[in-house]
Amino acid sequence: MTTTYPAIDELKAQARRLRQAMNDRGTPMTHSAALEMIARQHGACDWNTLAALAAKPNAAAKTPLFVGAHVRGRYLNQPFTGTILALSALPGGDLHRITIHFDEPVDVVTFESFSAFRRRVNAQIDADGVSPRKTSNGVPHLVLDL
Repeated sequence: MTTTYPAIDELKAQARRLRQAMNDRGTPMTHSAALEMIARQHGACDWNTLAALAAKPNAAAKTPLFVGAHVRGRYLNQPFTGTILALSALPGGDLHRITIHFDEPVDVVTFESFSAFRRRVNAQIDADGVSPRKTSNGVPHLVLDL
């Protein structure tokens, strides 16, 4: 499943229409608040994320995922490269279970005085290679560069 996004000009026009409609109903709204609401309507966590997604070519080919494939991305916001050891579809067809063995251990703790390295992880990902589970600050646990 590939998600396509309208052009940035259309997204901004949607925000202007939303802002105007809210103002007409007596609920003043700033343009930035309207942009944030449009981003959430399109499934993005904020306007900057949506703008980045909309700027990407919608028809870009994705890297195929298969057992043995070498992948890269971010785990708990730390960059990694690794090999897919297992990949299976979950019931419903929207998510996949993936096991990745990192080329180099990833330190999943951001404190200077403490470290916790992971060499292998199990996660769920969607068709875009993004985990639906997120950290407390809203960052997906796993994001593959496809």
